[in-house]
Amino acid sequence: MTATAALPDLASIPEEIQRRLTRLNEARLTPRLESALDLETEMALRSLELSFLETERAAIADRASEAPDEPAAFLAWFEALRENGPGQHDPLFAWLANSATLDQLAWFLAQEVAGEAGFDDLVALTQLKMPTRAKLELARNYWDEMGRGKEGGMHGPMLDRLASALNVQGRGFAIVWESVALGNVLAGLAANRQYAFHSIGALGVVELTAPGRAAQVNAAMQRLGISGKTRQYYALHATLDIRHSASWNAEVITPLVSEDPRVARAIAEGALMRLRAGERCFERYRQELM
Repeated sequence: MTATAALPDLASIPEEIQRRLTRLNEARLTPRLESALDLETEMALRSLELSFLETERAAIADRASEAPDEPAAFLAWFEALRENGPGQHDPLFAWLANSATLDQLAWFLAQEVAGEAGFDDLVALTQLKMPTRAKLELARNYWDEMGRGKEGGMHGPMLDRLASALNVQGRGFAIVWESVALGNVLAGLAANRQYAFHSIGALGVVELTAPGRAAQVNAAMQRLGISGKTRQYYALHATLDIRHSASWNAEVITPLVSEDPRVARAIAEGALMRLRAGERCFERYRQELM
């Protein structure tokens, strides 16, 4: 991986940086009949994105360097992130489950929707030219995300229906930059092939760590009287991602590290980048809500 020569002071203007990167992702991922950006603007935004991603990598480099490259040892290190990774067991989620009002929960969901980069699309981008065994598992994961061919079972629209039922957009909540940055980390890793194995780590750690948080958000909605159909997205991810994670670890991560131990470091970095971005969100959410 070649780092950019000079990184701007991203911490000084984070909101502006993330809004600009969102513009890049909308331009390159949204189907259209003509280019949304002129070449000079696109190149400037792509340079900004690489600086951002390299800054995020640098922040977790020391911890990532501790990851072993022997497959079984690496998998044990990776799975331990469920307990000791950045942002795990954040008190925000117990508070949501037990104390948040409906308006506070809606604010949280507005941030979640803003940071949602589309797991199905991220998997589709990441699987390009991957080895066969990993590619097949990514295809199975994608098929689940797509509701196994049934529109009503598609995961992305489930979250949209929840947001609509709670009138999340109509409440006029401001979206914090940390939420936007989370989506930009995931999109940036998936859209740039030099970060393909980082994306494997980032998406894999989502599957690994999401069930506990999803269960607590689902509990919050149950407590507030939200119907089972409306909260289907979180109820589903509280259980389904446990199976997804086990399959991802066995069929994607272990074979990739076995085939080329060098990718262990990239997978570790991607996982820690995603967890750090989540941790940053949780800290900001607590400041706003608690």
